[in-house]
Amino acid sequence: MQTMTISLPDQRKEFVDGQVGSGGYSSVSEHVRVLIRADEKRKAQDRLEALLLEGIRSGEATELTRQDWSDIRAEALRQLEARQKRKST
Repeated sequence: MQTMTISLPDQRKEFVDGQVGSGGYSSVSEHVRVLIRADEKRKAQDRLEALLLEGIRSGEATELTRQDWSDIRAEALRQLEARQKRKST
């Protein structure tokens, strides 16, 4: 794990200390990690919404065949295996 130093105006530092002091977080680091995870989740949601809109606007819908579903499943499994391999190294 890496260490990061940040600078905050006094008012923000007091707010963060208050969040930790109120029992909502065990440390300043935990509070920052929660905020970063929330930002990552929001960005992923924004990306998903953009992709869905792109799909909707891409043209007329066509019926998927059994081969299409087979190809989709195979690609999903390939991506999952690649992600799991990256996590294990």
